Amino acid sequence: MKKSTKNHNCNRWPKANILATVLGLIFFWPIGLVILFWSWSGRHVKDLPAAAKQKWHEWTGENTGSAFKAASTDNEVFNEYQNTQYDRIREIEEEIQTRASAFQTFRSQAKRRAQEKEFEEFMDSAAKGG
Repeated sequence: MKKSTKNHNCNRWPKANILATVLGLIFFWPIGLVILFWSWSGRHVKDLPAAAKQKWHEWTGENTGSAFKAASTDNEVFNEYQNTQYDRIREIEEEIQTRASAFQTFRSQAKRRAQEKEFEEFMDSAAKGG
């Protein structure tokens, strides 16, 4: 039996994505379309607000969306130190988000492997007449 290496995550949308898409389309269709395309790209709807906030900050030239904003002082050395620390915090935030995404991918692949194993066991038992 040939195993498919293609990822079929697009066929399994979380219920939250479906609900948000339907509600978005009912109440204000442009938002519903945004949620639909967001879900279609394989991302969870709970990540949409943070991504929208980050894009807004990029477009407006504000801070990169971190909860921290550097308070400027008249001491340039302190300002540089402060900005360096905020940059480190942003890097840690990005690393956490990257690891969370990698873990989510791992979990979905593990679930897929478990389902494939279960299916193969079923097919083996069916072939034996059980």
